[in-house]
Amino acid sequence: MNNEPKKNNPVNKPSKKPKFSFYWVYGAIALIFIILQFVNYAPSTKEISLFKLENDMLKPHDVSKIVIVNRDFAEIYIKKDRLSQDKYSDVNKNQNNSFISQGDIPQYKYSILSPEKFEEELNKYQTEYDKQNETLVVKSEQRKDIFGDILGWLLPVIIFVGLWIFIMRKMTGGAGGGAGGIFNVGKSKAKIFDKESKTKIDFSFVAGLEEAKIEVKEIVDFLKEPKKYTRLGGKIPKGALLVGPPGTGKTLLAKAVAGEANVPFFSMSGSDFVEMFVGVGASRVRDLFKQAKEKSPCIVFIDEIDAIGRARGKNPNMGANDERENTLNQLLTEMDGFDTNSGVIILAATNRADILDKALLRAGRFDRQIYVELPDLNEREAIFKVHLKDIKTSKTIDTKFLAKQTPGFSGADIANVCNESALIAARRGGKEVEKQDFLDAIDRIIGGLEKRNKIITIEEKKTIAFHEAGHATISWMLKYAHPLVKVTIVPRGKALGAAWYLPEERQITTTEQILDEMCATLGGRASELINFNKISTGALNDLEKATKQAYAMIVYYGMSDKIGNISFYDSTGQNEYSFTKPYSEKTAEEIDDEVKKLIEKQFDRAVDILSKNKEGLKKLAERLLAKEVIYSDDLEEIFGKSQYDIYKEEIQQKEQQKEQENKNTDIKTNDKNNKDNNTTNIT
Repeated sequence: MNNEPKKNNPVNKPSKKPKFSFYWVYGAIALIFIILQFVNYAPSTKEISLFKLENDMLKPHDVSKIVIVNRDFAEIYIKKDRLSQDKYSDVNKNQNNSFISQGDIPQYKYSILSPEKFEEELNKYQTEYDKQNETLVVKSEQRKDIFGDILGWLLPVIIFVGLWIFIMRKMTGGAGGGAGGIFNVGKSKAKIFDKESKTKIDFSFVAGLEEAKIEVKEIVDFLKEPKKYTRLGGKIPKGALLVGPPGTGKTLLAKAVAGEANVPFFSMSGSDFVEMFVGVGASRVRDLFKQAKEKSPCIVFIDEIDAIGRARGKNPNMGANDERENTLNQLLTEMDGFDTNSGVIILAATNRADILDKALLRAGRFDRQIYVELPDLNEREAIFKVHLKDIKTSKTIDTKFLAKQTPGFSGADIANVCNESALIAARRGGKEVEKQDFLDAIDRIIGGLEKRNKIITIEEKKTIAFHEAGHATISWMLKYAHPLVKVTIVPRGKALGAAWYLPEERQITTTEQILDEMCATLGGRASELINFNKISTGALNDLEKATKQAYAMIVYYGMSDKIGNISFYDSTGQNEYSFTKPYSEKTAEEIDDEVKKLIEKQFDRAVDILSKNKEGLKKLAERLLAKEVIYSDDLEEIFGKSQYDIYKEEIQQKEQQKEQENKNTDIKTNDKNNKDNNTTNIT
């Protein structure tokens, strides 16, 4: 597979010009309305009182014309030769900048309270004007504000329609765009990656997951070179389901497919199919496959497919008409229905494959299930190398050491470790990220933030120290327990103290290994009982863990002589919503009795081990009180070499001895063959 970066072709670059939208039209219309409403083309008239009109204007005969409009208000026109007087300076400033002649516009405005009384006053002043051979023109007009009437009728409608469109778009998640969003609610919301919009992620970004990449690369190769497979009679797989725990890189792997394949790539989440409207999910499935067929060969990726792929008839909604079931039925039909989808490959990702419908997993739909598991030691090292490219680290950083310190971490967890370590280094003012920064980041992610200011009494601190020392002592004395890294009594997160272990990378666990781990888990409470002759609530997490281990041994793994080789584990998840147990009441009593006996036996074992090593336990607790954090070197100084190390050395010696024996056997066999050949030649 060619992982070289693709050069950007300026010809294929998408245009950066903004696309046309109907919202521009709406905005322009609204702007025109605002301009016409608030920006006047002529200067505004000043409102006056009746007293000022009569005494300052009519009595000195300064008014040339009065126009009564709709019997609501009167427009007052002042004679041109009188406007230069100081008492009219207020309207002069307003009207000097006007493009309209001063005589063509009214200078003042009076709101009429009583039309009959106002007309009587005007008749009186007209008579006075006539006596002095002057004219006072009085007119009455009926005016209609067509623009105002239209605006008053349209504005509520526009507001109502705009509000309705806004609400509909919010309910449909903004589907379709523009004014027709509500009508495009059934359209697919998939993101399309094609030649014009390539993703920058390829397989070089996906560290580890070698087996999963081989499966996915084959699909990409099939789309690039179909003749390589079809000439032998092979058919392109219909779909592949990526299954694994959260954070293991399922979505990243799909993005890498989009970056590697030179075919259109449709990306969509399972929740995007389901809306509040009935039938929308099925409509979007149809539209998605319609687009995919038009651009085939192509790849369709559905993330978190369990949102619509849950087993039908097993939902906890008591058999209601579920929109998810309608969407799933349409998806099943499109994937392998009457019409063939040649050239369309479906990729999907989920971490809950046990609840998916069986019809979705059959051959012909999702032909392959690709398991994306938690990375092992070598894969974690490769993931660290990818994430450390952009981080300025010390030259002494060893990725193999970091990989050993993070068992059970997913790819997302490792990315978080790298980011946290950089933040910790920046917080202390360092110029580069050092080894201790990574260790602090791992501690913070596992246990939480340190709380050194937490109020703890001396008696409580002593109890915590002996509790953690009990865990450390027993794990040091048992050969199958996880090897200890360090013990701390500094509060971190919800924990008041913690013992850090480095779990062994193993695929199966024996009865002895589980029992040793359970005994070490109960060592904290056993230490409290031996040293203080009383117990505390600090063992809550230990008891919960030990109870779950004991229950799993008896009910799931068949590790009880009394219950027998029986497992009540349900891998299909069908009993998830069941109200009954898969065993009888008598068996339940026997299980409870066996769990109790198993835990008590390991607790007594822990008490016995600590009693025999009480002096060392006391020294360890006192050192823990003094230093707050101790490491495996401190335990080796007090107790000597751990049983785990002794056990590993014995295995290593046996392997070396067996290897030497095999070499000696090979040497003897070669000597015998050479001797036989020589004898044959002499004969």
